Amino acid sequence: MITKVAIKHDAALVDGSGHVVGHDAGSTLVRRLLRVFPGSELIGPGPRRCAGFDLIPLEFVDPVTTVVISMDVLDSVDVWRTLRPAGAEPRLMNFLWWPTTTYPHPVEQAALALSCALFPTFANSERTANEAREVVSRWTVQPLAEKARLAWVNLGFRLEHVRPRHEPPVPLVLYPAIYVSERKQPRLFLEVVERVRERTPIRVEARLHESHLVSELAMRMSSREWMWVGPLTATRDGYWDALSRTTAFLATATEESYGLEYVEALAAGAVGIFPDLPWAHALLPSGYPLFYRSPAEAEEQLYRAVTDPAGCWRDIDASAGGSLARWLRDQHSDDLFEKAITDRVHEWFGVGAAV
Repeated sequence: MITKVAIKHDAALVDGSGHVVGHDAGSTLVRRLLRVFPGSELIGPGPRRCAGFDLIPLEFVDPVTTVVISMDVLDSVDVWRTLRPAGAEPRLMNFLWWPTTTYPHPVEQAALALSCALFPTFANSERTANEAREVVSRWTVQPLAEKARLAWVNLGFRLEHVRPRHEPPVPLVLYPAIYVSERKQPRLFLEVVERVRERTPIRVEARLHESHLVSELAMRMSSREWMWVGPLTATRDGYWDALSRTTAFLATATEESYGLEYVEALAAGAVGIFPDLPWAHALLPSGYPLFYRSPAEAEEQLYRAVTDPAGCWRDIDASAGGSLARWLRDQHSDDLFEKAITDRVHEWFGVGAAV
């Protein structure tokens, strides 16, 4: 009988008070899984008792009673081999929460395909699940590909976190990412907001991971007097308070496996400007009106968003059957994620699983 879940994400950090720290997507998802599966364990340097969970080395995991949810999908075969000498068949599933193109090398693609073919894989969106199927089909043999078990659900957000709107005196545009890596196309973002700033007063905020705050591009962004570049908010409340006063955001990423930051900003009332790319369409109602195909279109849409946000929201709500907020609640609720992943653990590892 399975009685617990162990979560593996090697990049997760636990502070001296026993809490998982960090605002990156991986750390946030670890905290979410710890909440979804009360009494679960986190694999890492230990053993150590933490705030509501135990931190234990992989070698201490009991494969008889434990399902390992691995967020380090490329490592899953090694995890299985570590647990197998204990004598029981390890119960291992993948949580695929990043684009399959994150690791483009053929060796990495083959390792990803083998992992997703051998172990049940839960993806953070339909798009990611479809990409995983394609990788498995391309890089593994047919008998393995036919047995692959993949499921997905949109990650969603906690509806109760949304705060009342506080419209800023000067329209505020958000850089909706915590990294200035090439995939996020920060130079395109900067190019567009500079053009809009020449036409109308705006302020711009970029809250970056500490590893990117000292980058050349971050320094260049912060040199504009109308642009604030700083660290991530220290608390969840601070994060949602900042979103509640954001007028608009300009998404410029070439690829996303899901896009939680964008969904949360929309839910908070910020007008979202998106590239006309499959990942963005997968997040939004089919008639969403603000997709751009060129920097010039992005400029015009962002200019309208900061000068006529109410008009933009009328169009956005109309595209969602009258209310984007209601559409987001139906399509991107954290409750759906919680139910879907717990249901899959039960399905894949036994009806009697008490997790």
